Amino acid sequence: MTERTFSAILAERAAADAGEPLIVDAAGVMTASELDAAATALAHELLAQGVDHDDTVAVSLPNGRDFVVACFGIWRAGATPQPLSTDLTVSERAELEQIAPPAAAIGAPAVSTGAAWLSDVNVAPREGVLPDTAATCWKAPATSGSTGRPKIVRATAPATLDPSRAVAAFLPQKATQIVAGPLWHSAVFTYAFRGLLTGHRLVILDRFDPARWVAAVEEHRATWGLLVPTMMARLLRLPPAERAVERIASIERVLHMGAPCAPALKRAFLDWLGPERVDEVYAGSESNGLTHITGTQWLARPGSVGRPIGGTRIRIRDRAGGDLPAGENGLVWMRRGESAAYAYVGAASRRDDEGWDTLGDIGHVDAEGHLFLHDRADDLINRGGDKIAPAVVEAVLEAHPHVEEAVAFGMADAEWGQVVHAAVRPVCDELDVEALRAFARERLGSRAPAAVHVVSRALRNDAGKVRRAALARRFAPPGD
Repeated sequence: MTERTFSAILAERAAADAGEPLIVDAAGVMTASELDAAATALAHELLAQGVDHDDTVAVSLPNGRDFVVACFGIWRAGATPQPLSTDLTVSERAELEQIAPPAAAIGAPAVSTGAAWLSDVNVAPREGVLPDTAATCWKAPATSGSTGRPKIVRATAPATLDPSRAVAAFLPQKATQIVAGPLWHSAVFTYAFRGLLTGHRLVILDRFDPARWVAAVEEHRATWGLLVPTMMARLLRLPPAERAVERIASIERVLHMGAPCAPALKRAFLDWLGPERVDEVYAGSESNGLTHITGTQWLARPGSVGRPIGGTRIRIRDRAGGDLPAGENGLVWMRRGESAAYAYVGAASRRDDEGWDTLGDIGHVDAEGHLFLHDRADDLINRGGDKIAPAVVEAVLEAHPHVEEAVAFGMADAEWGQVVHAAVRPVCDELDVEALRAFARERLGSRAPAAVHVVSRALRNDAGKVRRAALARRFAPPGD
């Protein structure tokens, strides 16, 4: 089968089986014909509002069918969706729009003047046949800002694909996909929509809740889903009866990505679900390369994120740009294809003249080419010359039975330059901070946190991302 526009793929699916349920959410079931009709009506409205081919349309809506309708309506109008978090502040939204103002906004209105605004996707149908067209960029998400100033990552691929090709070789072609993460996040967005375009049905949760995830899998016989490590940890904290493996027997695959996964958490998750049903992928919004590892392979090489797939090549380089041998830590560079899969708006790419690119992660490869990550170069805490990876500290803290979530970050220090601080969210009121610090010192020595700050709210967002610099500012001593 040849490539089709996203618009044509949806129309063909609706024509083949108008009553096929494509989306299940809190409002019930949405069929193929209902989604097709809603997307057509929205596309007419966007064109009437002045949206042109290849314009960007911001989408700031909660998880559910309206988000899906919005994106298909934008694609059918020949434009590019820009998924945005509903939690963005006005100043954060303004910063993004200074980089590239959208032509229109759906959901939360644009801050910039001149952008058309639709508060929701419920518009009256219009007469007329729309041309079968595709934007030259199929998505333009914004980064979370967890590693610095937010930027826009525009895909260089058009809104077309071959619907007969599976999303990935390790995922089922036909599936009921449970969508638990926020659809504005690039990975969730990509797997959900590429899944829908290649035969998946989506079961969309408005937010992740471990008990609801298990119940939704059981009720709708979901066959695969994407998780981040914080979700995995919360699932494992359910009482054994609530997470009985028989309740999720329909799951063929769980894919996790988006953040480092502590080895203890990964091992416990594999023990629960079974290693043959768990995959891990390392990639970024930029799609400049990716690696993959199965649960069974991980047990043979704990801590690895796998070997390169999809034509990806990997090099580990030192600060001067020289290649490092197997086993030595350096900056991870990847190359995939002859041309870039993305273009930044509001930032400069690190891609070199030979097509090698980096996400800024530190790691090494073993003799067989398996990649091991240690942390982001920008996140490393420099304690008197000792470079400490936050993920190592977090893994120890989260191994404590009274810690639900932990985030380590560097705090300025007159003697050491930086020292390790950590914010933790306890499981219950029983957390003894001094006992936790002693627990960490026993396992980390001088790399243990000099201070532990207890918080009551989640430290990472629904996509598993965290802003360490913001935590450092929040807990800085008065006057600093």
